[in-house]
Amino acid sequence: MPVVGTNTAANSAIRFLNNNSTAASTSVSKLASGSRIVRASDDAAGLAISTKLTGDVTALKQAATNASQAASILQVADGGLARVSDVLQRMKALASQSLSGSVTDTERAYINAEFTALDAEILGIETTTTFNGDALIDGTFNENFFVGLGAAGVVNNITADLTTVNVAAVGGDVSTSGTAATAFTNVTARINTIATGRATVGALISRFETRGQQVATSIENIEAANSKLKDVDLAAEQSKLVTANVLTQAAVSALSQANQIPQTLLRVLQ
Repeated sequence: MPVVGTNTAANSAIRFLNNNSTAASTSVSKLASGSRIVRASDDAAGLAISTKLTGDVTALKQAATNASQAASILQVADGGLARVSDVLQRMKALASQSLSGSVTDTERAYINAEFTALDAEILGIETTTTFNGDALIDGTFNENFFVGLGAAGVVNNITADLTTVNVAAVGGDVSTSGTAATAFTNVTARINTIATGRATVGALISRFETRGQQVATSIENIEAANSKLKDVDLAAEQSKLVTANVLTQAAVSALSQANQIPQTLLRVLQ
């Protein structure tokens, strides 16, 4: 029943106008942000899950960086070991040459001078093969690297243990055929030790590179899942915006007509 004191139709129109305006504003915010969860009230559970996934991705990106850095550090170590191996190969050749009966004492002295100089160079390589101030091939490097998250967010580390990779001078000399024979044996043993050390380093490099690739795949998958969870469906949200705008305009028109009802009733009563 129409009444003059309370304009129920206008109140209803205002309520629908406010609802439609809010819906339009919400759609605009979602379209502008690209996210379907602009406020916690949009999807509280979805927001919680998305926040956790975002945190996991941040941690995994750092893990990927750590794995890459660890591989780089180990490549520096391998480079140092390769140089030492080259020096030892030359020292082995010198020891072999000194063993020859065709070499004179004078020539053997020249050979010994080079042998001794190369032995000193090994220590130089050891002390200069460093990363960020840390020696890598003196048997002291042993560091943990965060490379991912396990079940229930457990931190996953890989240890780069190079304590068995210990470069040291061979010692001795090749000034005589007798000392040359000893030096030949010692150099050969040291070459084998360095080869074992390079195998250790190479295995660690491969492990860190493999883990880095696995982490990159995890990041890709998690980001895809998070995108499905929080990213707005542009087509659907655009449709909602159009609908909300149309209903807002209809509510404005309805409100204008509702506001005229009391005046119409008054004219009827006159």
